[in-house]
Amino acid sequence: MISIGHSSVQSKKNKAGSEDWIGTDIWATMASALASEKKEIVIIGGGIIGCTSAYFLTRHPAYDSSKHKITLLEASKIAGGASGKAGGLLALWAYPTNIVPLSYRLHAELAKEHGGEHRWGYRRIHCGQLSAKGRLNLSSTAKDKDGKPAKGDSVSLNKRDEKALGKVVAAGIPKDLNWFASESVRSYYEMGDLDTTAQVHPYHFTTAMAELATEKGVSVILGSVSSIDTANGEGVRSVTYEDKETKETHTIPATDVIVSAGPWTQRVYPPAPISGMRAHSVTITPSKPISAYAIFTEISLPPNFGQKDTFLKSKRPHGKTVTPEIYARPNNEAYACGEGDHLVPLPKTTENVETDMARCQDIIDYVSSISDELRDGEVTVRQACYLPNVAAASGGPLIGPTGVKGLLLAAGHTCWGIQNGPGTGKLISELVFDGRAKSASIESLDPRKVL
Repeated sequence: MISIGHSSVQSKKNKAGSEDWIGTDIWATMASALASEKKEIVIIGGGIIGCTSAYFLTRHPAYDSSKHKITLLEASKIAGGASGKAGGLLALWAYPTNIVPLSYRLHAELAKEHGGEHRWGYRRIHCGQLSAKGRLNLSSTAKDKDGKPAKGDSVSLNKRDEKALGKVVAAGIPKDLNWFASESVRSYYEMGDLDTTAQVHPYHFTTAMAELATEKGVSVILGSVSSIDTANGEGVRSVTYEDKETKETHTIPATDVIVSAGPWTQRVYPPAPISGMRAHSVTITPSKPISAYAIFTEISLPPNFGQKDTFLKSKRPHGKTVTPEIYARPNNEAYACGEGDHLVPLPKTTENVETDMARCQDIIDYVSSISDELRDGEVTVRQACYLPNVAAASGGPLIGPTGVKGLLLAAGHTCWGIQNGPGTGKLISELVFDGRAKSASIESLDPRKVL
């Protein structure tokens, strides 16, 4: 007997070891019963997973705004965390493989239906691994958006002459990937092409999903959830939250609760094995337009690399090899991010995230050491966020029932939250209205295996 959504249905193993459901019409009966019920659906978390869940719930054939009420609760602001500060890379070679194809396809469909190319920067791109040697004493000459020049001396480099272009061709660098210094590049390996890789601007995409959901009746409330009443495990009854502006406490009824609070999921639902890892990133307006590539770098740094630390009054330590990621975005913007850390515990909300400016400067120095266009550009944003990880051997994400009637979990998407957001939202809508996931097989992501 296997519990799915609100109900239990019997299954048996076939000779291949997979499950055959007894009674082919049981799902139609269950879906009809679920659709006819009055529902008070509460989504906790206004990141990409919460917003796509809200969107697809309102697009489900069974959704009826006259009897189905959907409330999205967000502690600070929509897309205030990683969903607004991530890279926005989409790839058919991402993970987990059971939901990636679904979500990748939905991204394309959403962009076509809602003008995503202009609304949230959806486009197909190339992706590759670049091995390079960093250059010494090439501190960024970029200016911050306040007009202040960065520290360090500028070294003018000759652009690619025939000899330099020959080195680039020999290294296997595509001709249009012309924004890396020829003396730095060592090799290039293509990871994805226009058929398998794309991108969105995560903040614009997430907020657009929220806006499109509200147009269909979803109510967005800014408030921090303090408790979920599950009637001692029998089933969800209500959700209590503190209003962000008034600080007043309110309790709203609930028949279905989707916990999708990213790294804050465990604060809302303690049994969830979700932790957070801080990640820093920057955005730069390059000194000239750069081609549409997402680049995973491996940069060998020379000795004595980097600038002096403001507080230590000495050069900051760096590893011999660093691996920042660089994503060219539409409208002449480059996004770059570095490695994660666990130095600062998860704060109360996304508004309290602490940004380490020295770590941001490291990212700027790393990418500047191999690209004049980034070195001489304008740094527009320095930021940090927390990525949600599943602290269990099975990995993540976790999508599905928790074992408590009406309580669903959708969290732990690591660095692939933007990529897998639409697929997760679609599956959540099916779990709520159909009682099962129909668009993908997600038994391996069942939260009950780790709760």
